[in-house]
Amino acid sequence: MTASDWRPDPAKGVFETLLVVGGEPMEAAGHLARLGRSLAEIYGVELPPGASELVRATAAGVELGRLRVTAVPRAGGVDLDLEARPVDRSIMFPSGGAALRRVDRRGGHGQHKWVDRRGMDHPDAGPGQLICDGEELLEAGWANLFAIREETLWTPAPDGRILAGMARAAVLELAAEEGLQTQEQPISAADLLEADETFLTNSIRGIEPVAELDGTPLPGSGQISRRLAAALQRRWNLADGSGDPPAPATGRKLGQLSR
Repeated sequence: MTASDWRPDPAKGVFETLLVVGGEPMEAAGHLARLGRSLAEIYGVELPPGASELVRATAAGVELGRLRVTAVPRAGGVDLDLEARPVDRSIMFPSGGAALRRVDRRGGHGQHKWVDRRGMDHPDAGPGQLICDGEELLEAGWANLFAIREETLWTPAPDGRILAGMARAAVLELAAEEGLQTQEQPISAADLLEADETFLTNSIRGIEPVAELDGTPLPGSGQISRRLAAALQRRWNLADGSGDPPAPATGRKLGQLSR
């Protein structure tokens, strides 16, 4: 396990990334609420009025894309910048399984989505980072971590060390609707090795199996995680095999807000 003393530069701001399907931003209320909390806690400012309307205006006409909302502090307030980009359908709900390697980051990456993400791996650049705090597994560099054992979902608690994602929240809601038990508690590498299923959640990629940790095979997806993936695709208005996926968006940028 490698160690890292990374600390973010708050001056670069915070951001949110929303999935857009058929002109609608998915989980928009949750994303904007989290952004508002970060602005209040870090900078002591409020989310600018009209942010929700601007998000919806930027998403309008985008069939399948990602919408990034970046908030940068300035004297007495914050500037918001919004940009929509296309998403390749093939990266969503991948079946191949992620390979992860542990990186020890004491205190975790924190509960804010910092613009300054130096040292964070892209999920398609080979084995991705699984951020740990000692022996506790916290989250991947781009996603929240889940394990399933005896039909119970296990995931680390949002105790200030992880970014509690909107896809994570959606999966917990869907699990409750499916009658599944959930537990928010510490997870170790041994827990993953003993799990029946292992997966990640991300607001663009959806549910992604975890197939390997530090070179050791993990179970990846199974019946329950596939069932949850299908339910999440329905929640996000994505084709679930019964029709064609939405066409990709064209890149575009709309306006700014300041406060």
